[in-house]
Amino acid sequence: MAEYMETVQAVMEEVKKAVIGKDDCVKKVLAAILAGGHILIEDIPGVGKTTLALSFAKCMGMKQNRIQFTPDVLPADITGFSMYDKNRGEFYYEPGAAMCNLLLADEINRTSPKTQSALLEVMEEGTVTIDKITREVPKPFVVIATENPIGSSGTQMLPESQLDRFFICITIGYPDMKYEIEIVKGNQKGNLLSSIHPLITAENLLVIQREVENVYIHDVIYQYMGELVNETRIHPMIEMGVSPRGMIALSKMAKAMAYLAGREYCIPRDVKDVFENVARHRIQLNSKARINHLKVQDLIREILDKVHEPTPKRK
Repeated sequence: MAEYMETVQAVMEEVKKAVIGKDDCVKKVLAAILAGGHILIEDIPGVGKTTLALSFAKCMGMKQNRIQFTPDVLPADITGFSMYDKNRGEFYYEPGAAMCNLLLADEINRTSPKTQSALLEVMEEGTVTIDKITREVPKPFVVIATENPIGSSGTQMLPESQLDRFFICITIGYPDMKYEIEIVKGNQKGNLLSSIHPLITAENLLVIQREVENVYIHDVIYQYMGELVNETRIHPMIEMGVSPRGMIALSKMAKAMAYLAGREYCIPRDVKDVFENVARHRIQLNSKARINHLKVQDLIREILDKVHEPTPKRK
């Protein structure tokens, strides 16, 4: 069970060489990858979203593609398309950006809804369908999508159905001054990504993902997760709470956090540490909350404080 536990710790430390001062973000993105989920990074340009994705791809030996979303990007750019070969007199498949292990979808909310929806089948099913022929994408397959905050020039909101496909949503934020100075000094000596070395292969990652699936969750922890999720559905300030798919993501993320902590079982802290990241992009506030200028993060913390955290029974 614990064959790769030390290895994933080394992966985390390796990525931190390029992503300086954002240890919590690195840990949660790694947890989502180990859980087999997709990641949404919402933040302003220039804070290291792309560097974070590229660092994981390089350290984990994954084939990586990057697509910069603009209004003129087409669904075929993601899924691929059929081309006619006049020499052979037949059509052949030209792979799209999704045919990789890690797809970096940059500024996903700058493209058209039709193109955004082209990601749905790939993210949920792990397949693309062209001319009625379904092809599987390579395994493992992870999407790390970045988006600029709503209100930035040329952005539009993602539909709830697409947001729900992402296991977690994180923000990186500005680095502290001392870390920013380290980043500047590091870039003076060359690209920080050049310091990242591959530690595992994509095949190793598949084995690790299976190990994470075997992490044990007690029924008491499942009950705790259920109560947290239910509170998002009955809260008077929330119009739409966390979906059943969201609770599945919460359980898988808790398993991954336990694995990163070197445990084969989950504790309440594993759930609490990731609940905000799992829930924040799935919750829609109602008009009363918006009028009172409430934030999703504040309501999530209120729910975490309200729901009783289970404690082990003493014999």
